[in-house]
Amino acid sequence: MKKRLESLDVLRGADLFFLVALGPIMGKIASAANAEWLDKGMWIFHHVAWEGFSPWDIIMPLFMFMAGATIPFAMERYRREGDKRAALWRIARRVVVLWIFGMMCQGNLLALDPNRIYLFTNTLQAIAVGYAVAAVMFLFTRLRTQIVAAVLLLLAYWAAMEWVEVVIGNVSFERFGGGDYSPEHNLAEWVDREVLGRFRDHATVENGVVVWSKSYHYTWILSSLTFAVTGLCGMFAGKIAKSEMTEKRKLQWLFGAGAAMVAVSLIWSIWMPIIKIIWTSSMALFAAGVSFILLGISYYFVDYKGYNKNITWLKVYGMNSIAAYMLTQIVNFRGVADSIFYGLEQYMGDWYNLLLTLAQVGTIYLILYVMYRKKIFLKV
Repeated sequence: MKKRLESLDVLRGADLFFLVALGPIMGKIASAANAEWLDKGMWIFHHVAWEGFSPWDIIMPLFMFMAGATIPFAMERYRREGDKRAALWRIARRVVVLWIFGMMCQGNLLALDPNRIYLFTNTLQAIAVGYAVAAVMFLFTRLRTQIVAAVLLLLAYWAAMEWVEVVIGNVSFERFGGGDYSPEHNLAEWVDREVLGRFRDHATVENGVVVWSKSYHYTWILSSLTFAVTGLCGMFAGKIAKSEMTEKRKLQWLFGAGAAMVAVSLIWSIWMPIIKIIWTSSMALFAAGVSFILLGISYYFVDYKGYNKNITWLKVYGMNSIAAYMLTQIVNFRGVADSIFYGLEQYMGDWYNLLLTLAQVGTIYLILYVMYRKKIFLKV
């Protein structure tokens, strides 16, 4: 049994730190400071509106990629067994738990109001899709088949978006697809409306008619094809990291594959734009390439060079990434802090929100640190 690769935990921890700590803190600092020079740099912590890619856009794909990267380590013993039922049960259980967690975070499950339930709308559910496909393929297929499957999924999504066109209406026509990559009329938008219907995020019902939000255009159903590719690419990276290759050879593969994916995706983007919100094939490939490179950097410093000083705080986040995400999404620690420090608001002005955010971030880290020290890890 190989020792645990700390680079995986460190990279996952860095990803979650940006999401649950640094991003919120920087947002409150920028808001309170109201400084033009700071505002100009805040694009780093924001998603692009539609086409393109910012550093903040890598957080979700990297989270999904890292879920795939753990598969060769967690599933190898199951792959060698003739009876795969235990492995399939483990995969199914994880998918169900992630799906429920996702509905708790963004599907309004905790509201206990059937009229506000949304079925498929969260990062954890996208992780569940990618993980399920990658894990099952790891158990039952060879590497060549897995690579072919990833390529075919990318091409299938592209072909559907390019050449499938839907026309709705008898008098006033509305077209979707056929190479249209606009927010309102791409094919993935239409598929989500048709499949999820009233249970699509931000959808409302007025006089018995489902009304779609004009500002919400994230897609999940057709995009599941490329969610699966993100999970598979993570699994490929995990196979490289776990292999018997020399350390230098592993790094060459991680950096080389990453650079190749980025290059191909940029060429592909001439015809199919990089759009994270609908998880286009070019975006999935671009994000996978960047994730390969980031894993290569983490592997180089942590596992190859052995730079292990002062990284425990990243492992605290990385080894309990689901707990970090759920605590941030579900529990209102800001409200608790406000009930204690509310008297300071009159003196701190706009900086008071920063205090509440620091209290939330600090409380969550303290909980994660205690869990880390006691070796309590939320595994789903």
